[in-house]
Amino acid sequence: MSNLARIQWDFQEFLLHESGAVHGHIAPGGRAPVATRLAIYAHAYAARMRGALAANYPAVAKVLGETEFTELAQEYIASHDSRFSSLRYYGDALAHFIATETSYRSAPFLPELAQWEWTMAEVFDAADADPVAANQLDGRQPADWASLHVTFHPSVRALAFTWNAPQMWKTLMDDAERPRARQERQPVTWLLWRRELREMFRPLSEAEQQALDAARAGESFGGLCEVARAHFREGEAASVAAAWLRDWVESGLITDIVIPFA
Repeated sequence: MSNLARIQWDFQEFLLHESGAVHGHIAPGGRAPVATRLAIYAHAYAARMRGALAANYPAVAKVLGETEFTELAQEYIASHDSRFSSLRYYGDALAHFIATETSYRSAPFLPELAQWEWTMAEVFDAADADPVAANQLDGRQPADWASLHVTFHPSVRALAFTWNAPQMWKTLMDDAERPRARQERQPVTWLLWRRELREMFRPLSEAEQQALDAARAGESFGGLCEVARAHFREGEAASVAAAWLRDWVESGLITDIVIPFA
């Protein structure tokens, strides 16, 4: 390791773990003691990390308030070093951290709110891809449909929540009165995606969620019909599956439609 690399490493270890090795690289003297000068950088690092968490989790910050969120940030920073070159990605494990810390058991909805916020940011940051035109399904021959496959936009996500975290997030971002935390009778799966520069989301029925999972895993339209048959009458399955597919296309979720050997 070069001398410069050693200095950089020791300085990083001081910021992250309060290692004292960096003191040996700093010349004494000056207007302030070495410890004071180093403390300026240490405090600046922690403040920058707290700012990154607040930017990535604005709804969590609003729910907790400044004092409690600062405490949460300090606890997280102490146990989670930054692993990315961009602060945008700092805090990826916050939902799990909150869920496993006993001090947050009195707010059982909070991990899901954090998970929702992180996923919404992932949706916004996902790669660009042009959705297919809404008329791409028009004129397809009946024989084509059974083997039809689709490709989803890179931003598409589907997450199940046991609390009303999405509704809480929406009202908090709109600066409206926050709804009371409510646990759902059954977990609700939410579909999230980006259309141009706008994040979109809506709840899914159990049937559509299973169909979406199947399609994202590579199932053909024929496979979607099998999913529909498990939830609807035999005569309705194909039309229900077609309605799902058309809605996905019209909503901008689909970037390619492939009919093998067509």
